[in-house]
This record gives sequence, C-alpha cells and structure tokens, in this order.
Amino acid sequence: MIPSSTPTPPVWVRANSGLDRLLQGLSVFWIPILVGLLSLLALLAWTNQYAAGPGTPVFFKVAEDTRNEWTAQQALDRLLQPGTTAVAGHETRLSEAPIWLLFDVPSPPIGQPGVWIEFPSRHAQRMSCWNASSLLTLGASTRSGTHGSMRPARAGFALDPAGATRVLCRAEFIGPARVTIQSWDEATLATKEREFHRHSGLLDGGILTLALFTLIAGLINRNRAYLLFAAWLVINLRMAALSMGWDHQWLGYAIPEAYLPRMRLVTVALYYVVTFTLFTSLFQQELREVGHRWMITAAKWSCPPLLLLSFVLPFPQFLPIIWTATGLGAGALIFLLVRILVVCQSRVAGWYAASIGVALFASLYEVAAAALGLQGLIGAFNSVTAALASSLLASMAIAEQMRQAHQQRLAAQAELQHTYEVIPIGLFTLDLQGRFTSANPAMLAMLKTDETTLSRQTWQERFSPQDWQVLMERTRRDGTAELEVVTPQAETATHSERRFLVKAALASDKIEGTLQDITEKAEATEHLRFLAHHDTLTKVLNRRGIERILDIGLAQLGRGKPLSVAYLDLDRFKLINDLYGHAAGDAVLQTVCQRAQAPLGPQMYLGRVGGDEFLVVMMQTALPQAQAVCHEILSNLAASACQVGDRAFQVRGSIGLIEVAPGTPAKDVVSTADHACRLAKKGQGNGLVVFEQGSKVFTDHEAELHLIERLATHQSIEGLYLEMQPIMSLRSPYGSLNFEVLLRMQDENGQRVPTERLIHAAENAGRMGVIDRWVLSTTLEWLSRHQAQLSHNQFVCMNLSGASLNDERFIDDVFVMLERHRDVAPRICLEITESVALHDTDNTRRFIDRVRDVGAKVALDDFGAGYTSFSYLKDLPADLLKIDGSFIVNMNRHPANVAIVEAIVSLAQNLGMKTIAEWAEDYETVETLAEIGVDYVQGFIVARPQKPEVLLTTQSGADFIDNEALKKYLSTLSPSELDHVDLVLGEDLPLPSIDQP
Repeated sequence: MIPSSTPTPPVWVRANSGLDRLLQGLSVFWIPILVGLLSLLALLAWTNQYAAGPGTPVFFKVAEDTRNEWTAQQALDRLLQPGTTAVAGHETRLSEAPIWLLFDVPSPPIGQPGVWIEFPSRHAQRMSCWNASSLLTLGASTRSGTHGSMRPARAGFALDPAGATRVLCRAEFIGPARVTIQSWDEATLATKEREFHRHSGLLDGGILTLALFTLIAGLINRNRAYLLFAAWLVINLRMAALSMGWDHQWLGYAIPEAYLPRMRLVTVALYYVVTFTLFTSLFQQELREVGHRWMITAAKWSCPPLLLLSFVLPFPQFLPIIWTATGLGAGALIFLLVRILVVCQSRVAGWYAASIGVALFASLYEVAAAALGLQGLIGAFNSVTAALASSLLASMAIAEQMRQAHQQRLAAQAELQHTYEVIPIGLFTLDLQGRFTSANPAMLAMLKTDETTLSRQTWQERFSPQDWQVLMERTRRDGTAELEVVTPQAETATHSERRFLVKAALASDKIEGTLQDITEKAEATEHLRFLAHHDTLTKVLNRRGIERILDIGLAQLGRGKPLSVAYLDLDRFKLINDLYGHAAGDAVLQTVCQRAQAPLGPQMYLGRVGGDEFLVVMMQTALPQAQAVCHEILSNLAASACQVGDRAFQVRGSIGLIEVAPGTPAKDVVSTADHACRLAKKGQGNGLVVFEQGSKVFTDHEAELHLIERLATHQSIEGLYLEMQPIMSLRSPYGSLNFEVLLRMQDENGQRVPTERLIHAAENAGRMGVIDRWVLSTTLEWLSRHQAQLSHNQFVCMNLSGASLNDERFIDDVFVMLERHRDVAPRICLEITESVALHDTDNTRRFIDRVRDVGAKVALDDFGAGYTSFSYLKDLPADLLKIDGSFIVNMNRHPANVAIVEAIVSLAQNLGMKTIAEWAEDYETVETLAEIGVDYVQGFIVARPQKPEVLLTTQSGADFIDNEALKKYLSTLSPSELDHVDLVLGEDLPLPSIDQP
C-alpha cells in the first residue's frame, strides 16, 4: 500500500510566504549592506563639501599683565621694546592674568578683499582688540556677547581687522590655554565654522540619542547599570564639548558666562566620579574575582573630596589635583580592566572595558598633552574621537548584553519547563470557576489521575466546596492563600486519608498554586506537638505542658474561677531505681500515672515535673473538692502493689495542696505547692498538707519567696541592721563586756523580718556571701569608731555561713577586711558551725590558722548538735567552744544533759579552749553552768539582744542583769578586786574557787 503524500499548498499561499521572506531579507540584510557600501564609496571617492585648507599661522609678540593694570598704550609700549621676540604660540600654564598680543595682519590672498584673524583657544574667556596705529577699538567679545568686528568662532574668537595693518589685543584665559593666531580668508573660515557646528551637532545628537535610549532601557528593565551608563554618556559628551570648545552651550542655548568656569571644573570631577561608579557597578562580580580591592577603596574615597574641591577651588589650583587623580585612577582602572579580561574572559566585559578604556586613555592623553605642551598629540587624538569611539563600543556592549540576556531568558524558559515537568511539587492553574486548566505530572501523580480526566473536573469536585470557598475568599482578600486540604470521603473509603498543603495566588483571571503531600509531615508534626507538651514515658503532660495549663488556670483565676494546685512526690521511689533498675522504675511510674489520673475530672491535669514528682492543676476546682481528689489519688496509689514482672512494689506518695490566690505568679504557685509537699513528706497531715488562702504557713512561704526575689534582684540589700547580745563571763562577770553580733532586717513596711526566714532566703538567692561581708565590714567599722568606749571588750562573736566559708573569694575578702582593721581585728571571733568544720577539716584548719595569724579568734558553734565527734577537736585549734543551746535549756531537769555539758567543758579545758553556754534562761541554769566550769554564758537571763549604742553605755555583761537572785549569786563569783580586771581570752589567770567566800 502506497502512503499518501502531504497535499501541496495553494499557489497564493506559496506566493504570500515567498513575499514575506523577500521583505525580511531586504530589510534585515540588504539595506544595511547597501548603506555600508554607499558610505564607503562616499569616503573614498566623493568630494567633501567641508574640505578646506589650514589657516595661516600668525607670529605675535606677547606680554603678561600679572597685576592687571596696563592700559592699551602701556601694553603697546611694552611690546615694542627692543628684545621682544615674535612667537607662533604661547602657553599660559594655568595663569589667569591678562595677556597682551601684538601682531601684523597678513596681506590678503590675491583676489580676496581681506583676511580674518582667528584666536582658536577653547580656554579664552574674553578678548578685546585695537588698531595698534591709532589705538581705536576694533572689537571685543565674550562667551555671552560681542562688540564691533569681533565675534565667537568655533572654539575661540575671530576678528575682522577692518584694514588695520597691526593689531593689539588683550585676552583672558582660564585653564591650560595654548595661545595661537591664524589668518583665514572669509569663505574658508565660514566653511570651517560650518564643519565645526556640524560635528558638534552630530556628536550632541548621536550621544544624547544613545544616552536617552540607554536611559529608557534602564528604566524599563530596572537596570541600574544602564542608568549609570546613560549618565556617563552625558558627562562624556560634556567632556568632548570641553575638549573642542563648544561647552559654552547646551542644546543650542548659551550657558551664562559666570557659570561656565565652575561648570567646567564640576564636569571634570563628575566625569571622574561617574566613571568610577559605572566601572565598579558593571564589573562588581569580576572585581571580586580579580582582587586588589584596595585600589577600588582608594579611588572610592577620592571621589567626595574631588567633587567638593571642584566647587570651591579655582582653575589653577584644581587642575593639577584632578590631573594627578585622573592619572592614578586611570592607571588603576586600566590595570583592573586587563585583569578582568584575563581572568573572567567576558565579551560584555571586553566591550565595556574597551569603551571605558578609550575614554580614559583619551582623557589621560589630552591632560598629559596639555600639561606638557605637546600640541601635536591634542590634534591627533582628543575627547571628540574618544567620545565617538567609546559610545560605539558601549553600543556593542549593550547589544552583547541584550543578546546574552535573551539567551539566558530562553535557557531559563527551557529550564523552567523542565522543572515544571520533573519538580516533585504539584503545580496547577485554575480559572475563577474552579476548573483545572493545567497541572504538572507531579500534581497528576498525587491525585492519581490523568490530565484529560482532571481537565474535566473542578476544585469543588476534587476536594470540597468549603475548601474552594476558603481559597477564593483568601486570594481575593489578600492576593495569596495557604490552607490544608484532605482527600474527600469517597477516596478515604478505599485509601488512607491524605493531607495536602495548598499555596495559591490570584494572577489576573486565574489562580496559580502548588500542592504538596504533607500527610507524613502532618503526622510527624502532631507527634512532635504531643512530645513538646507530654512526657515520653508516662504520656502525661511534661513540665512545659503543665506550666501552659497552669498559665491558663491563672488567667481564669483572674476572672473569678477557683484554682487548686497539688504537688505529688513519691516516697522512697529512688530505692526502686537503685535496687531493681530504671526499667522497673519506669514501669512503676506508668502505673502511678494511670492511678493518679483516674480521679481527675475534665478540668484537672496531671504533669510530670521531675523524676518522681508530679503537678496536678485543677482548674475551676474549689479547695474542698481538690482535697477529696488528692485523698483519692493517695488511696489509689496505696491500694495495691504495682506489679512489675514477678515483683510487686508498694508505692506511696505525699501531696502538698494549695489554694491559689489571684495575682500569684506561676513560679510561686509551684514553689509553694512543693513546700507543702515537703512538709507532707516530713510526716505532717498523713501524706497530705493543705495550704488555704490566708493561712499563716501560706503567707510565711509567700513572704519568703518575696524576700528571695528581693535579695536576688537588687544589687544592694536594703533594711539590714545589727543587734548585739551580751556574753557574760562566769569567772569575772563584771570584768569584761563581750557580745555576739546578730543580723536583723526590716521589710519595706518597717516590720522586722524573722532571721530564720532571712537566712533561708539569702541561701536560696545565693546572697549569703554579700550579707556576711556586710556584717563583718559593719562590725569592724563600728568597733574602730568606738574603741575608747569599748575598753572592757575582749571578743565579739559573729557567725559565718557555710556557703560563705566555702567561697574562696569571700575568704580572701575576710582577710582583706581584717588586715584593713588591724587595730580591732584581735577582738573578732568568727564562729564556725560543727557541720561546716567537719565538711573539710583540712580546709577548716587552714582557715583557723590564717584567722589566728591576723590576731582574730575562732569559735566552734553549736557544738554537740548533729554528728558530734570529740576526736576532731584536737585537729581544730579553736579559741572558743559554743555548747549547743539544746543541752542548756532546762538542763537541770535532765541529768544526762548536765553530764554531757560537763564532759564537753572538761574536754575543752584539756584542749585549752574556753566554753560558752547558749540559751541560758534562768538563774538555776547559770548556777549549774558555773559549778561545771563553763567560762561564759549567753541567754535571756543575762540580756536580750540590744542595739549597738546601748552597749556603749555599759562596762560588762553583768550590768544588764535584772534578776536579783542572779545578781547576788554573781557577787560570790567576782571578788571586788577582780571586778574590773580585763581578762584576755586564752590567758590562764588564777580564778577564785566557787567556794571562796
């Protein structure tokens, strides 16, 4: 079977197609070729209508009027002096002083009525000429006006001598002027002027058109480089106009003469600045690759000063500066351009480099020629040819950049199409009725359909009408929308539910968006969200989760709904972990949580906040109901043993329950509940301790928390003061005045803070070191101020906390203060508690030795309490031993206490220590202590704590006693001749016997 061939198109179709190809070829190829050939023919064979010979040089005499004071006659006389030589040219060398010229007018060519004299200097500002024979004015001209037979011509001025044979002229120049004079016949000069204006017009129009095209392209494409290049073209044009001498006009309008000199300087500075900015903008990426950033930095910082100087300096001072900067800058830019071409090999960079390089080279070339007086160079190569060449090269660069941009767009489109087909994210397009107009393969795979089927469906059919309504509302309101959708019920009946994330945007009359399958991500997110607020082992809330619930409960509490919080701690749970391992402990914890959650109602939550510690937040729950729930929790825990394998563990717990008051911070709620729980663990309340609002234990704990916060957040501690409790000698009651320093504090309301609360709060706040420093410093300063009134004082006891004694910095500060107060340091007796002393006996021994080296004393406090060991006393050479008050109170009712105290006293005497008995409350106790041999006694029977100023009015501890029986007894202990003997602590003095009359 022969296959059918493709039918031949009709004749008119073929003819129409051929005409299209012919017109395209003629317009695109043949017309540019013919224009190029015609231009070449004109250059080679046709006559130039502006062809004219060069002018005739005129030699002249020149004199500089440095003081600007000569008259025409004075100048003529000066020029006619013998020895003045005629020259063909004169350099002003940046001088702005007027110069006078004297020359003979050449004879006109045969057949010509006369000649015109041209002064072709673009730097000439004004010129006046006289007939040298009669000194009659021939004419005068400036850049803004003319008079007589003189007028502007090309870059300078032209003069009709009007029959004069010798002419005297006065001229003023700005810049590096080269003064020459040429003679022309009138017709040739007119031709040269037309050529001059044609060139300026072509250059103005061509470069301005290119600049306008570049500006529009930059605005449309939002390309900053194009905008910079447009500005550079305009400045480049002004530089060419300055070079050829038509910069006194702009778009055919004359620039005021007063503005012209300054505009020239600013133009040069702007050319420098814009060239640098364009260069760094065009080659930003390339410059990072080639290095030498210091060159760019130096050039950048030179721009602001040059631009500023162009507004304030005159020509003679500014031009050498800009010449130097241009030379250095051009050298750096040319070096970097070469590096860019070698390293980057970019064709666009090459065209741009050639364009900027030509302009830079021309500027440098002309500056060097003007500075060195090399006039041949200026005529051969100047800013006009540079402007044309650089503009053409710039056009090539722009064309190359457009070509590359077009290729990049095509490549991007191809890559985008490829990405559209292989991207694993679903891409779709909907019309405003919800119909699918396009979908990529990933979208089709997610929806398990094909393009044909999907094109016949709408969003509402594929997902749900509610999802479509949300999508439309959000895109219309915000322009974009993001939502999650799930597969419809019809599909979930046969497959597991799938979740998708939709991101869409309203684009004109359609909706474009993406579809991502986030089923696994959603499941993982839900799991992570659960883990963020739940304990992984027990599945109850974790600390973060229960604190969030507590915050909610506190917010509801502010609206009048009750809140109760319980703190549950398991008893001896650590033994299970230690004896049977953490696996058994974990199983027990899971069982405990199940049992603890059973009694909880809808507004009650259990959270694990520690290893075996839990917080129960009961929102909208009054205290009686919460108390019943706590009792049920404790009952459930103790009802039966927790079975783990073949082992059974009996678990019990302790609960602290509090009724939360409005305005209580969350951290205080947890702390107070924990405090109540610790009281329950100590055996109070049969495992449950309840704090009601307003109860004393509740308010005391809140006050302690407030005090902790106050101590922790303030740099200095306000409200501290000292009291002093006398310590009476039982050997010489009236012979010495000794006392213990006691710490006191007032709150904001002037009420005294219990000392136990202050110490506990300071320890929790980590501020005991600060307080101990204050106590020691204040005591030493007080003793120094009142030495004269404390002549009977032997020692002053003060207690140091264990936290301070374990702080090396505090220990160093103690000895610094003792050294500073050497005069009273021997009176200080630092008390160390037994538990601190035994914690590190070597460290304690070193501390005691250092204290005694500076003359101070050491006392062992609360001896007999805790885990007393008599053996350690021989290793700690203390001066005083303070017997714990629990042995002293009512000691006569407990013979065992008397025996213990007697043993302690005997031991201390054998070790060379003095003893102090604390808490002496009655006369009988003092009598027994004296009989046993105790050296000093301290207690309410002697005196209560006193203000410091009270101690300054007494001579001994016995002066405070108001018990008559004790006074009478003391008189038997203190013979009159010893009443005022100052006993030195540690000094063995003969003391009277108890039985001595």
